[in-house]
Amino acid sequence: MFGRVGAIAIDGQAAAGKTVVGRELALRLGCPFLDTGIMYRAVTWLALNEGVSMEDETALGELASGSAMRPGDRADNGLLLGDRMLGPELRTAEVDQHVSLVARVSGVRREMVRQQRDIAARACQDSGGIVMVGRDIGTIVLPDAHLKVFMVASPEVRAQRRYDELKSQGQAASYQEILDNALSRDRIDSQRADSPLAQAADALLVDTSDLTIEQVVGKILEGLESSAERTPR
Repeated sequence: MFGRVGAIAIDGQAAAGKTVVGRELALRLGCPFLDTGIMYRAVTWLALNEGVSMEDETALGELASGSAMRPGDRADNGLLLGDRMLGPELRTAEVDQHVSLVARVSGVRREMVRQQRDIAARACQDSGGIVMVGRDIGTIVLPDAHLKVFMVASPEVRAQRRYDELKSQGQAASYQEILDNALSRDRIDSQRADSPLAQAADALLVDTSDLTIEQVVGKILEGLESSAERTPR
């Protein structure tokens, strides 16, 4: 029905469901998937492991520039950092607490945006499209994306989702700490000077608070079909 779908940009708040929805959408469409947030998590993980201060913007930018990344297997949402496959270690509570501090650094963002655009260009050429999720995909990374989606959910729902995810992985978790962190990340992401979290003017807004994954994917597929019908052939 959709053929070559082009780039689909999904932005939104932390734990609004972007990753699980984006992965399922990519599976339905048969195209590659990239959660760009995992790239910022990889830089954060590297900084924590190498003892780089979250306040040292120069060192963080250099760390990002020296870190070639590409998507791993779509099913497990892994990331290849050089020749090393990273997965669960990028989604720990410690990384959660620091990733927004790393993501606000201009040098980090410039390098990640450059790599993300390269990944999207290759995917569209080789596979006919890509589903890319993050905070600034429709506004900064891929402003000419075929379809843009902006996902939101209440802070309480997002905190509960993250709490359940951590507990399912056997990690210690505090709902209140996760809620406080979600609110803090919203503030940092939306107020940062470089590429703040914002809804693109032409993005489809989807509130996932009371929707299942299947319902959210359905709404996006409807939007994609409508977009295809409007696109001149």
